[in-house]
Amino acid sequence: MKLKFTKMHGAGNDFVVIDGVRQEVYLTPEQLRLLADRHFGVGCDQILLVEHSQNSEADFRYRIFNADGGEVEQCGNGARCFVRFVHDHKLTSKRAIVVETKSGLISPRLEDDGRVTVNMGAPIFEPARIPFVSDSEAIIQPLDVDGVTVQITAVSMGNPHAVQTVDDVEQAPVATMGPLIERHARFPRRVNVGFLQVVDRAHIKLRVYERGSGETLSCGTGACAAVVSGIRRGLLDECVQVATHGGVLTISWAGGNTPVMMTGPAISVFEGEINL
Repeated sequence: MKLKFTKMHGAGNDFVVIDGVRQEVYLTPEQLRLLADRHFGVGCDQILLVEHSQNSEADFRYRIFNADGGEVEQCGNGARCFVRFVHDHKLTSKRAIVVETKSGLISPRLEDDGRVTVNMGAPIFEPARIPFVSDSEAIIQPLDVDGVTVQITAVSMGNPHAVQTVDDVEQAPVATMGPLIERHARFPRRVNVGFLQVVDRAHIKLRVYERGSGETLSCGTGACAAVVSGIRRGLLDECVQVATHGGVLTISWAGGNTPVMMTGPAISVFEGEINL
C-alpha cells in the first residue's frame, strides 16, 4: 500500500499527517510504528489522521496516534498543524474550524500572521476524570516514585498530565523520572510528565516526557497543563510564554471553567509517499 503524507512540526513536535478525507486509510499498530520510526520509516512523535467528522457540529475528525502505535485523546501542537494542513490541502477555506477529537470538540483558528490559536477547553483537576488515583483534590500532591517523593499537580487537558516544578529544567531528570511517572500505578491510563521551571510570572521553561513517545521538543497540551498548574499554585499570571527546546508557545487562562488558549507555529516540512 502506497500512502501519501505530509511531514509537519509545531515548535519542533513533529508529525506525519495523513489525509483520510480524500482516501480511505486504515493503519495497523505495526504500520503506525513503522511510520514513526526515525530509522526505517518517516520519523515523528505522532501520526495525525484527518477524517470526515462523525459529529454534525464539527468540520473534521482528528485522530492522534503516538509513536508506539497507541491512539490518544489530544495533542495541542498537532491541533495547530491540523489547521495548517486542511488549509494548505484546500479541504476548507474557513479560518476558524470545529474539530472532533477523542476527548471532545476543539476550536482552532488560523491567525493572520500564520500562527494558529486553539481553544483547548477548560482544564480538569478532579482526580477521577484525569484519571488519577487520589482521595484528595489538593492542587499539589505527593507521588512516591521508586522510593523518592515528588510533588506534582495532576491535570487533564483532554489527556492526563503530571506537572512538577524544578529549579533548572536542563538538569531535570526527564530521562529517568519521566518513564517511571508515565507508567505510575496511580495513573491508570498512563500520563504525560512535565518538568516546569518558573523564570518569572510571565515566562517558564518546560520539558515534557510524553506518554507513548518519550521526551519531545515541545508538547502543546503539556504547555497548557504546566501553565494552569502554575497559575493554580499562584506562581504565574494569566498569560505566559512557554519556552521549549523546539520553540515558544503562548498560553493564557483566566481560571475557573474558562478555556485555555494556546497560540503557536505550525510548519509544513515536506510532502512524501511511503510504501507500507
